[in-house]
Amino acid sequence: MGDIETVAVTDLPDDFTGDGDRILLDVREDDEWAQAHIRGALHIPLADVPARVEEIDLDRELLVVCRTSGRSYRIMEYLLMRGIDGAVVTGGMVAWQNAGKPVVTGSADA
Repeated sequence: MGDIETVAVTDLPDDFTGDGDRILLDVREDDEWAQAHIRGALHIPLADVPARVEEIDLDRELLVVCRTSGRSYRIMEYLLMRGIDGAVVTGGMVAWQNAGKPVVTGSADA
């Protein structure tokens, strides 16, 4: 997975709401999203991304997060094959929470 760029959670803002330069795509399942997610992230479960890729603003830097990075690498491989660049958030939500960064709970999108 050496061709895929990564970014550390410590290099990211706590909130992506209104970030015009970057988009954080969370590819976890609905129940995982409801348990804890990053404010301002776009939630599209992994299996739904191919059918919903038009919802991703490709004019912004794409960052992908999941629980521990496995699904993020899988979807980035798919997106790279389609000419879409992005980076994986190393360690995913586990790393995010271990770093003490804030989360939102519930099923709402923000």
